[in-house]
Amino acid sequence: MSNYILSCCSTADLTQEHFDKRDIHYICFHFELDGKEYEDNLGRSIAFPDFYDAMANGAETRTSQINAEEFVEYFTPFLKEGKDILHLTLSSGISGVLNSANIAKTELEDKFPDRKIYIVDSLGASSGYGLLMDKLADLRDQGMGIEEVYEWVQENKLKLHHWFFSTDLSFYVKGGRISKTAGFVGSVLELCPLLNIDNLGRLIPRFKIRTKKKVIQAIANKMEEYAQDGLDYSGKCYISHSHCYEDARAVADLIEARFPRLNGKVEIYYVGTTIGSHTGPGTVALFFWGNERTE
Repeated sequence: MSNYILSCCSTADLTQEHFDKRDIHYICFHFELDGKEYEDNLGRSIAFPDFYDAMANGAETRTSQINAEEFVEYFTPFLKEGKDILHLTLSSGISGVLNSANIAKTELEDKFPDRKIYIVDSLGASSGYGLLMDKLADLRDQGMGIEEVYEWVQENKLKLHHWFFSTDLSFYVKGGRISKTAGFVGSVLELCPLLNIDNLGRLIPRFKIRTKKKVIQAIANKMEEYAQDGLDYSGKCYISHSHCYEDARAVADLIEARFPRLNGKVEIYYVGTTIGSHTGPGTVALFFWGNERTE
């Protein structure tokens, strides 16, 4: 058994079963649905279909990041057990949670001078962030120490690619990411934005593609373009979706047909309630390993 724990935020958007199986710990973000506060705890406080149905019916959502005091409370029991900590945060390009974790680290290093706490900006989100955690669990299980895993993730985290598309622009309008006019025109023309996360961990619109059928092809083409070894890609592939499983399944079927050497089947997860509060229903995200993201 290793003398350190792997930890992340609940916005890594995997299942409780997956986290338990891989011995990965997590701390929860928070969100509000029509003024009632919940933990973003992998769909246990409110089922994902109920959450997205509520959004589709006009429910208001707000999110709040984890504060430093919560990190102190979460980290302390592990440190008291004599465990070191490697914690990856949601990307600093979309959240300020990295700062909260670092404040807690500074406070706890004074209280536990013999323990090591490493905080890493994942520069990722949703199940792509989860795929990164899964790789770190592999390295830990292969016998790597905390310093080696820390160095590896700093050197390799930008090789994890995140591509997204949305079939419902209404929540992008509501969140101010596109104008009402652009949203109206996009809906009439059936435009689906294709976005990715850049090397600074920011969500960047890249293309506007007409019709769902074409954007599903386009996101698979991006994997072919950027995946390690192209069509010979032999790593894992994750997909997350915000209550549009059929669209996610269509992408997965295309990926599995096009990339015959995949490490297992494509794994499909829900976009969690924190990130889903901003995307709304209708988003599909694709995650895979490739060359380093440079822009």
